Amino acid sequence: MCIAVLLAVAAAGQAQDADGELTKVKERELESVRERISALKESMDAGAAERDRLTAELQEAEIAISEQRIRLKEIERQQRHATDRKQELDAELAEREAHLDEESRALAAQLRAAYMSGSQEKIRLLLNQRDPAMLGRLMVYYRYLNDYRADNIEAVVAEIRRLDTLRSQIAAEEARLGELAQTRYAELTKLNGSQEERATLLAALRQKIRSEGEEVELLAAQEKDLTRLIAELTSILSDYPISSEEPFSAHKGKLTWPVAGTLLHDFGQPRVGGSIKWNGVVLAAPRGREVRAVYHGRIAFADWLAGMGLLVIVDHGDGYMSLYGYNETILKDTGDWVAPGDVIATVGDSGGQSQAGLYFELRRGKQPVNPRQWVTRRPGGKS
Repeated sequence: MCIAVLLAVAAAGQAQDADGELTKVKERELESVRERISALKESMDAGAAERDRLTAELQEAEIAISEQRIRLKEIERQQRHATDRKQELDAELAEREAHLDEESRALAAQLRAAYMSGSQEKIRLLLNQRDPAMLGRLMVYYRYLNDYRADNIEAVVAEIRRLDTLRSQIAAEEARLGELAQTRYAELTKLNGSQEERATLLAALRQKIRSEGEEVELLAAQEKDLTRLIAELTSILSDYPISSEEPFSAHKGKLTWPVAGTLLHDFGQPRVGGSIKWNGVVLAAPRGREVRAVYHGRIAFADWLAGMGLLVIVDHGDGYMSLYGYNETILKDTGDWVAPGDVIATVGDSGGQSQAGLYFELRRGKQPVNPRQWVTRRPGGKS
């Protein structure tokens, strides 16, 4: 029996070691994938910068804005936490002060009673009582009374110490709130500067496009970059297939829109000049609104791309990918797994857009497919 137990324990240990080794292998593979995608992105950035210096500068400005907004949100989260904590401490302080007042009044009443009875109250009690039984009971009561007074004194002292601690904690939270306010102001100043820089770059970029009449050429180049990115990602991820309970294709017409918004541009609508069409849809939505994944998958790309701004691409397997562009911030990293409804980004106007919204596209291989045939449910609703 002991041998069987030892064998079982040894087998379990070997299984754990095997699982650990497999995890390390997967982590190394994932890091390799990230490095290949990062190298691909650097290559594309170099090509875009060679074509247009202003676009490269716009990328730097919008990435800086995204990072600053993420830091601001974290500061605001810490401010809310510190404010809540201070309110809790203030409430506890008020409760403790009220309790201290009660304890102090009770102690004061006992001390007054003791004073009124005189300093020789115990001797007087002994001399005035002739009944030994009654005297014994009174002595017990007297001892209880003294013990009660001592307990009250200790309780009052403990409450005073606790109040000192609470006041110190409140002072620390107030100091933290002050520091966070200063940090937030500094980040807002940086953000305003970055936004002004972006506005200047956009004006210069639009002037260049108008004066040189190259908007169609620019859109064509950006679409070519996206097609290349999709093809390269498909090649890189081909050795790491996606497996889920049901294939993506089984959910045609059942998916939920990634964000609640108003349709600005529809799939297949002509763009500038009519020679280029929209490969996805653009949904106008408030800046900062959460963008959610439409189905299970793995983040294949999470970075800035010319024309798309801050872009997230989710690989759903079977050659299907969903694209989410124009984001304000990206909340996932390459290689992360997502489920339907997971928040992956927030709505923005990156990529040089004139208003906040989400670009949403579905692809099967290199071919865009109409999202409206796949996505029918509103966020939070049934249709």
